[in-house]
Amino acid sequence: MLNLVSLLIGAIALLFAIIAFLPLLGWANWVIIPLALVGAGIGVLSSQKSGRNLNLLVIVIGIVRLMLGGGIF
Repeated sequence: MLNLVSLLIGAIALLFAIIAFLPLLGWANWVIIPLALVGAGIGVLSSQKSGRNLNLLVIVIGIVRLMLGGGIF
């Protein structure tokens, strides 16, 4: 059950991350990354790894996008 919740949070965060790739919407990654961190935390509590891995992927995508846009460093 926790894996399903983690996958749902990850899917929502991934959808928002795709939208945040549009110009002038990169600031949304500052909201997406903590959302994915919550999903990864829930995924760690699950016995399966797919929800955690999806959220970790979203976190990496968000951080890379922030680095490309000048939001980090």
